[in-house]
Amino acid sequence: MEKSHPAYETDALIAEDIDAYLDTHQHKSLLRFITCGSVDDGKSTLIGRLLYDSKMIFEDQLASLEADSAKHGTQGEEIDFALLVDGLAAEREQGITIDVAYRFFTTEKRKFIVADTPGHEQYTRNMVTGASTANLAVILVDARKGVLAQTRRHSFLVHLLGIKQVVLAVNKMDLVDYSQSTFEEILADYAEFAKEVGIEDFTAIPISGFKGDNITAAPSSNTPWYQGPALIEHLESVEVATTTAQRGPFRMPVQWVNRPNLDFRGFAGQIATGTIKPGDTVRVVPSGKTSKVETITTFDGDLDEAVAGQSVTLTLEDEVDCSRGDVIAAADDPPEVSDQFCAKLVWLDETALKPGRGYWLKLGSQTVTATVQSPKFEIDVNSLDHLAAKTLGLNGIGEVELATDKPIVFEPYDASRTLGGFILIDKFTNATVGAGMLNFSLRRAQNVHWQPTTVAREDHAILKNQKPRVLWFTGLSGSGKSTIANEVEKKLALMNRHTFLLDGDNVRHGLNKDLGFTETDRIENIRRIGEVAKLMADAGLIVLTAFISPFRAERRMVREMLPEGEFIEIFVDTPLDVAEARDVKGLYKKARSGELKNFTGIDSPYEEPELAEIRVNTVDMSVEEAADYIIAQILPLK
Repeated sequence: MEKSHPAYETDALIAEDIDAYLDTHQHKSLLRFITCGSVDDGKSTLIGRLLYDSKMIFEDQLASLEADSAKHGTQGEEIDFALLVDGLAAEREQGITIDVAYRFFTTEKRKFIVADTPGHEQYTRNMVTGASTANLAVILVDARKGVLAQTRRHSFLVHLLGIKQVVLAVNKMDLVDYSQSTFEEILADYAEFAKEVGIEDFTAIPISGFKGDNITAAPSSNTPWYQGPALIEHLESVEVATTTAQRGPFRMPVQWVNRPNLDFRGFAGQIATGTIKPGDTVRVVPSGKTSKVETITTFDGDLDEAVAGQSVTLTLEDEVDCSRGDVIAAADDPPEVSDQFCAKLVWLDETALKPGRGYWLKLGSQTVTATVQSPKFEIDVNSLDHLAAKTLGLNGIGEVELATDKPIVFEPYDASRTLGGFILIDKFTNATVGAGMLNFSLRRAQNVHWQPTTVAREDHAILKNQKPRVLWFTGLSGSGKSTIANEVEKKLALMNRHTFLLDGDNVRHGLNKDLGFTETDRIENIRRIGEVAKLMADAGLIVLTAFISPFRAERRMVREMLPEGEFIEIFVDTPLDVAEARDVKGLYKKARSGELKNFTGIDSPYEEPELAEIRVNTVDMSVEEAADYIIAQILPLK
């Protein structure tokens, strides 16, 4: 049997003492890093070389790699290391990276997880995904091409996502005859841009991922003029994020309240920053209650101390109210609490941001509803110019203001990725549509407080001898919403019920006079009406609203403003052809001729309710019958 290639000989310790081998690896520090840069700068080849040189390829993988190199390779008779990570068929066929590929490798000093991120602009969201957990970025530059627009874009994103450790790897030096002047020109060009974008420090290394120069040892015989570290040497020596995090104030988002029996109540989570010991005084945020740590419990037993990165269960000396989403923090240095923020937002979905629409916001273990306003500006990641924008499309990056439906515990992203980084989730598709970084809390959020009142909403309802409701009529223009809502209010008035009717056309003469009919304006129109309807319900009224309200998300937003059971969705179900035939106001005719844009049912969608409490069909029912049917469904109102 032939002897294996030396690069693939298994560590002798595995055969001699597997337990000792595993123990050695368990206690190594872990560095997560990404490779990024312009298209075809050699990112995948570099990672393949790292795997090869760190003996992380088995013999069968080598045989497969050699076969694949002959079929798909771009290096002639040589092994194409890029094929180790370019796993998608489309990637191999085109010789590019599309998806994010994660690979693990280890050296004698450290463990690594590397993410190979795509260079194409249309895959910016993939690059953001890979960078979100990275502590270091290796930005590759093709020595033949120098610093390109995509290099600048990825450098900006690296800085935006808070990656402090940056390596400028000038790759393919073998194709420029290892020219020192070429390397220094690229270094000077990048240094100028790095200063502009805010990257304070970086390490530049001339390499050849294909030939292996300055990857594991430096200086290479081809670059005697280079006196810096080899790439692996640098990766082994940089400070990892957990070490930095341990120096910060103690923070642990609570993921789970552990209550296995009546005698034990602990709070489980992963420590984001700082250290903790039994006896330390902590504060539960946002409630502000304080206590002392009694024990630090893990599966392997209690600890005398726990540090950032560890998952533990804390028990406290006092019975304090603490649940999932709360943060246990250092008592003398707690994080902030707010419900209005300025943030950087990266849009990840093909459907553009809908300003004013409610999205789920997940930050740490907290989940709340958030609404995003139109961007203050969009950032051109190639020129860094600030551009006017009303929304953000796929891969768009901008600065926005957002508000949550209840205060959340946070820290600026620069101070804490865990309490400063968030994602936005579409409430209906459950797709992650955005990723953001909180900059700071808006000052107005700190200056505006709820003023307590003596007469509560329950008192208003008792005075009127009725239960407040919001009867939300929705349907196409011409469906009969306003007519039926008016008839229902008339009948309720005869029954001595206290009501108020908000009609879509009437409201646009005053409160919403400044809004048009774009999708964004329609969302804001319904948000305002929802807030007004809520205030009227607080006053004990039965509120009737007649609005097309075409989007399910906004109807759901209003429903969530009110106590359970107070929002009654009434779908006035009328086919489009019937509503268009009525066309009392002549709007359909204008829409068909192109005079009226964004008209629901013609060139703007209407999303029918899926689970409306009441449905009336105006083809089969008269106005009187529809009104009687609705009242029969909602009584008793008291």
